[in-house]
Amino acid sequence: MGTVRTQIPARLDRLPWARWHWMIVVGLGSVWIVDGFEVTVVGSVAGRLSEPGSGLAISSAQVSGLAAAMYVTGACVGALLFGWLTDRFGRKRLFIVTLVVYLVATAMTAFSFSLWWFVLFRFCTGLGIGGEYAAINSAIDELIPSKYRGRIDIVINGTYWLGASGGALLSVAALNPNLFAPNIGWRLMFGIGVIFGLLVLVVRRHVPESPRWMFIHGRDRDAERLVDGVEERVRGETGAELSPVEETIEVRQRRSTGFGEIAKVMIQQYPRRSALGLALFVGQAFLYNAVTFNFAVILHESFDVPSDRTGYFYAVMCLGSFFGPLLLGRFFDTVGRKPMISASYLGSGILLSLTALLFVRGDLTAVTLTACWAVVLFVASCGASSAYLTVSEIFPMETRAMAIAFFYAVGTAAGGIAGPLVFADLTSGGDAGRTALAFLIGAVVMMVGGVVELMLGVRAEGRSLESIAAPLSSRGG
Repeated sequence: MGTVRTQIPARLDRLPWARWHWMIVVGLGSVWIVDGFEVTVVGSVAGRLSEPGSGLAISSAQVSGLAAAMYVTGACVGALLFGWLTDRFGRKRLFIVTLVVYLVATAMTAFSFSLWWFVLFRFCTGLGIGGEYAAINSAIDELIPSKYRGRIDIVINGTYWLGASGGALLSVAALNPNLFAPNIGWRLMFGIGVIFGLLVLVVRRHVPESPRWMFIHGRDRDAERLVDGVEERVRGETGAELSPVEETIEVRQRRSTGFGEIAKVMIQQYPRRSALGLALFVGQAFLYNAVTFNFAVILHESFDVPSDRTGYFYAVMCLGSFFGPLLLGRFFDTVGRKPMISASYLGSGILLSLTALLFVRGDLTAVTLTACWAVVLFVASCGASSAYLTVSEIFPMETRAMAIAFFYAVGTAAGGIAGPLVFADLTSGGDAGRTALAFLIGAVVMMVGGVVELMLGVRAEGRSLESIAAPLSSRGG
């Protein structure tokens, strides 16, 4: 391997939007729908699995406790393991591998016959999903033109909640004993996830490797041929003539980047950006847990909503989370990252604080509380999505997938470990004051993330990834 000069980043960034980009969006972005569906399915089937005749000797506490903890652990391990492998062996190879891991593990979950089998394959499912986050976010940002990168990343991450809403609604039908036997309905839910994942795999086979990764790892000729083909396809799809580019970068090619160098980059070279990533991920994790953790318990104990009806309320709340990024995502490219991210964090924190006040005063019903949650998450979802966008943009390309994996693991651990420890006792028992306190804790941590964004945020809108954080191998140009 030697030194190579290339115009590939500039050529990719100046492309007009075309059907080819939609193929990237569908092939890579659909994983968040799968993840949202997957998490919701487990919460929905917890009660049914513990009932006689379910075919599985397991309690609802084991489903939402032990199995959920193992899923979170698997997601953290998968993100770190596959994140490192993604930076070493390429985006495409790993986003195929991680999806296959998810598919096999989910199919095996549907055939569970004992507690240990169910828990084992929940862990393996988490491995696949965690690995997806690192592989997919890095590939999306490296293939989407800089003009559209913000809105596309925001919307794609927000589709998690579309999957969650669909999972909540489908569970109402699949778990209806008048339609399916108790030992069949919950298995069908996991089977639906497998079918959807197979459809994603068919589309994803046509998504190319990241040319940015290729030219750094000694495949510069392959990268040039790939970009030549993409440009020809985009010309044919849009009828546009592509403007010439002048921006060139020079890099020293390498086979891999060690953990020591990755840690040095994050701690010594970019400590402020690392602090920013931590603040954003922990903030959104705590706010979402304050709202969603034991949401069914809150509705049942505070408003006597039957447990088999909470899926409808959850679906409405999830749709609020989806439409926020869908409608506001473009402003992250036009108004800018820093004002939009800080506004979404501070705004959602303030709205949740007001919801806590109304709740403790007894001014809310199940319907109006759900409406308040939907509005809070309409804003907060933009912030949560922007956390993934931020950490995928602000670190050098050689460490991009690992940086995403690290912050995802921290956020997932905060949401799946620290969050339940903080909120479990507060939201049980039906005490309005303690439940409102849970809301306030999530709101405050979220607003801290907004303040950190105001202080340390990076103006990345419209800029090439290489100008935001130069590759470690860069020699200028």
